[in-house]
Amino acid sequence: MTSMTETNRLGNPAFQAYLLLRAAFTAAPILFGLDKFFNWMVDWPDYLAPWINDIVPGSGQDFMYFVGVVEIAAGLLVAVAPRIGAYVVAAWLGGIIVNLLTADPPTYYDVALRDFGLMLAALSLGRLAQAFTQAPALSVAPERLDRAA
Repeated sequence: MTSMTETNRLGNPAFQAYLLLRAAFTAAPILFGLDKFFNWMVDWPDYLAPWINDIVPGSGQDFMYFVGVVEIAAGLLVAVAPRIGAYVVAAWLGGIIVNLLTADPPTYYDVALRDFGLMLAALSLGRLAQAFTQAPALSVAPERLDRAA
């Protein structure tokens, strides 16, 4: 990909989509993660599938504290390393979808469908991050990797 000046990048609709998705997938997991500690929006343990509640130690709320920490960490990872964080968020959303589909069928199917859309958006962020962020530099010269193989 050819390098763009910052002004040209900001005018690029694909780059704008990348920035929008990166901001959303930074803020949303952090805010939802924080809410797992306070239950302001909803009583989160109500969404926990019984089979998950049976296999995790402690109460449903105790598990939600763990979920909150993971979500906050995922949001921060998107902020600092979107090439990785986007796929972590997508995988996490996949787990949430499985939970919702098995929690109390078909009660949460609508929420699972919404989260499927969010998972697709997170995967799109991952692909856009591949295009708009630099890959980490190799610590070993590529020609040395060829000789090692």
